[in-house]
Amino acid sequence: MPNTRERLLALGSPRAAAAVLTGVNALYLLLVVLGNVTDYGTNQKFVQHVLAMDTTFRDPDLMWRAVTSPGLQNAAYLAVIAWEALSALALTAATLAWWMRPHLARRLSTLGLLLVLLLFGAGFIGIGGEWFAMWQSKSWNGLDAAIRNVTLAGLALVVVNLPHRPQADPRVSAPGP
Repeated sequence: MPNTRERLLALGSPRAAAAVLTGVNALYLLLVVLGNVTDYGTNQKFVQHVLAMDTTFRDPDLMWRAVTSPGLQNAAYLAVIAWEALSALALTAATLAWWMRPHLARRLSTLGLLLVLLLFGAGFIGIGGEWFAMWQSKSWNGLDAAIRNVTLAGLALVVVNLPHRPQADPRVSAPGP
């Protein structure tokens, strides 16, 4: 049975760091989903303007990409919310797993973090930023927020997948040859 000192030192382990970073991402995504559901209109306008490309430079060579159908814009926004909710669920389960089922934690964390990277990296930076030229908009540019999300999830993914070995007790000598 570990003593108090050993328990406190365990909080400084790579496994604890992975659990905390997974939990931070889970909390963030849960709050994002809550905000998108309870204040639906605010971010729906963001998706609407990005897809419509109505605040970009309106380059005729790019404007054929614009999606102006309200039905398609709403479907895209609902898909984003659903993806965020799935990510939040996976990350919440992973956070709990770090404490209760550590053999599942790394896989669940990796799954949830990859979902976040796909949404904000491929979805917001790639599709929104480049395909829909979001970078051109002064009013509806979510690239900075997307980069923050990719950075946080990417850092967590690295820590989660570091080798986690139990620390040897320095009071016990290693067996001889």
